[in-house]
Parts: sequence; C-alpha cells; structure tokens
Amino acid sequence: MIKILLATFIMIESKAARNSEIRRFREEDFYKKNSTYNVSRLLDSLLEDYDNNLRPGFSGPPTLIEVNMQVRSMGPISETEMDYSMDCYFRQSWVDTRLTFSGYKDALALSIEMLTKIWKPDTFVYNGKRSYLHTITTSNRFVRLFPNGRVLYSQRLTIRATCLMDLTSFPMDRQKCPLKFGSFGYTEEDVRYQWTTGRGVNIASDMKMSQFDLISTPTGNETTSLNHGLHSTLMVSFHLQRHMGDFIIQVYGPCILLVVISWVSFWLNREATSDRISLGITTVLTMTFLGLEARKDLPKVPYPTALDYFVFISFSYIFCTVVQFGLVHHFTKLGSGEYYLEEMESEQCQRSLRNSSHEIIYEPIKTIAESSEKEKELSGLVGNGKLWRQIDISKCACKRCLASAVLDPEESLNSVSKIDKISRILFPISYFMINLFYWKMFLVNEDSGELMTEA
Repeated sequence: MIKILLATFIMIESKAARNSEIRRFREEDFYKKNSTYNVSRLLDSLLEDYDNNLRPGFSGPPTLIEVNMQVRSMGPISETEMDYSMDCYFRQSWVDTRLTFSGYKDALALSIEMLTKIWKPDTFVYNGKRSYLHTITTSNRFVRLFPNGRVLYSQRLTIRATCLMDLTSFPMDRQKCPLKFGSFGYTEEDVRYQWTTGRGVNIASDMKMSQFDLISTPTGNETTSLNHGLHSTLMVSFHLQRHMGDFIIQVYGPCILLVVISWVSFWLNREATSDRISLGITTVLTMTFLGLEARKDLPKVPYPTALDYFVFISFSYIFCTVVQFGLVHHFTKLGSGEYYLEEMESEQCQRSLRNSSHEIIYEPIKTIAESSEKEKELSGLVGNGKLWRQIDISKCACKRCLASAVLDPEESLNSVSKIDKISRILFPISYFMINLFYWKMFLVNEDSGELMTEA
C-alpha cells in the first residue's frame, strides 16, 4: 500500500513540474511576441507623420552632425596618380526629436531599410575619387536609434582621395594627405559638422604600410564656399613619412658602388688604354640605366627631386673619371706603349750603328766651308775642317729600345701620372664631402611645415 501511494505521489509531482515548465516557456514566448509587437508598433507610430524630406529642427537652429571614423588600412599611395586609398568605418550621429520614444530603455538596432524612411545627412568627400560602400555579403552599414532621438549611422567605406604631393625631397619626404568632407546641399545655416569629442579619428592598432609610416592625424574644421553658399566641412590630414630602405638597396647603394668602381682606373697602368676606356664606358652606361630606372615610377614633375640630384652627382663623377683618363693619355710620353714586331724590325737601332763602348759619340755635320758663322757658334765643336754634334746613344729613341724600356722597371720611361696621383685623393674626398652635405641638407630639412590644429 505504501509503495502505491509513493508511486502516485511521484507521478503527481513530475506532472506538476512539467506543467510549470510549459507555463514558463509560454510566458516567455508571449513576452517576446508582445515585445516585438510593441517595438513594431513603436516604430510605426514614430514614422506615422514623419517627413524624411525635412531635416530635424526645420526652420530652427542648424542640425549638428557629430562625426568620427576608424581607419582600418591605408594604401596604395600613388605618386604617379597623386592619390591614396583607405578603408574605414565612417560614423555619423545626430539628434532627431521626431524620433524620441519611451517605454524601451535600450537602443534599437534597426534594419538598413529604416534609412530610406528617416532623414540622413548628404555627406560627401570633397577630394574623393572613385570611393565606394562595401556590399559583401550585404550592405555594410547599420542604424541605432536611442530613446532621446539620437541616430547613429555607421558604414564601411573605401575612400580614394586626391593627395597633391611635393616630391622635392623624394625619397626622404614627408607627405600630408588630406581628407575633407561635408554636406553637398545643406549650408552651414542648416547643417553643421563637428568631430566627436575625444573620438575624432582612430587608427587600427594593427595597421601597417609597406612604404610609409603614419606619424599623426591632426583634425580641424572650416567653412567652404560651394554652390553659392557657405558649407560646414571637416578635415583630417594624414602625415606620412616615407621608408628609405628600398631606395638605399636599389638606387643609393648601387650608385655609390659604381662611382667607387670607376676609381679603379686611377690604379691601372696609364698605357692600358683599352682597359680604362672599357671600365669607364661600362660604368657610364650602367649609371644611365640606373638613373632611368629610378624615375620609372615617378610622375614627370617639372622640378628635380633629391634622388635626381644624387643620381646626377654620381653620373658626373663617373663621367669625370673618363675625361680624366683622356687628360692622362694626352700627357703620356709613350702613348699606348705597344708596337708591332715588324715596326720595330724596320727601324735600326742607333746603338748597333755605332761601334763604340762610350755612351757619348760625336758625328760630323758639315764642313767648315759649308757652315755659316751662326752654325759654328751653335755647334761649338770644330775639328779636321768639319762641324761636329754630340749624340748620347744611351738614350736611343728607336721603337725597339723604347719597348724594352717599358718592360724594364728600372728604365721605365713612363712613371705614374701626376694626374692619377692627385685623382686618387681628390675624387674620394670630394665625393665624401658632397655626400655629407647632401644627406645633411635633405635629412635635417625634411618637411618643416606646421601641423593642423585639432578643433
């Protein structure tokens, strides 16, 4: 009997628990349906007499639009097109008293279809080029509605904007790329823009650029004349500093090495005409190709850049090296120092024609009767009725003796050129001093312009 009563009691308790749980679920479901129903009725009531063609506070004070943006990435930054691209979240917020509500304390996250039913500012980018809204997988924007009537409108944009660059100090330059936006149709009497306090422009912590460093993002506002009216506009300037590593590897390093290689000719024998000319011409052609390649990705600006100056200086030194050998060759006593064998054999040696063990011999010129008084005075050697001249056969000038003298280091007729000796010191020192002046001028004086002050 007790077992039957116990089993009956357990069955009653379990049935009551199930009924309580079912009742609780039904109450929650009813609350959710009722809440959804209330929000839908709330939105319908807000939009019942709403005219989205009129701005908030029409015929009253201007509507204040608070703006902030988060930059997710930047690039590419093009010198040839004079523009830059950036991916950002662009957020606008304003108060529309026609959309105030009560009875629901949290902000309402609304569908983007709501944007077609309420007023929103006609913001555009003044210096924009081919900007677009992201639409994958759906349109990347959202709307939040707060009880006090504040509307938060956010969208993800890729903006391509104009950036007029000054490439005078390229590639050691700093650039200021502005972004300027405001209302296209409303004047400052209807709509005014301002940056959100403390949240104007934020940069993603993981944002990096391959060619530039982002130094600062000063913000400001101004009044712009557009469409015969004064418009409130906001500005932000992205201050960028260029990386030099790529240019040192591809341009500056090779230029310096080419100049140093051209100096090798100062240590080559000045009779090695073909070797020195080949070295000079090769370095000149290589330097020409390097200079043209360095300007391939730059716009055809009407002024020289810092890179152009360096390439021109390096090219001038290589060219002067070739000219320097021309001067050395001009003052060389022996010329190339090479003779063909048949040329040496066709000319008889003066030493072999004189059978004498002395280095000085005397040779008759004319008889005394045939000589004038002036020739007698100049010669000074008279004997046996003849005029004589003195000949030093130890310094024979035939091609055979000259070629032998070149091969004999003790009797070398051509010592190291004084021009080569001077060039070995003058060229490196002057090039080093010019480089010091160059790097000091462009690295120290890079972009000293004033930054924009934040409003």
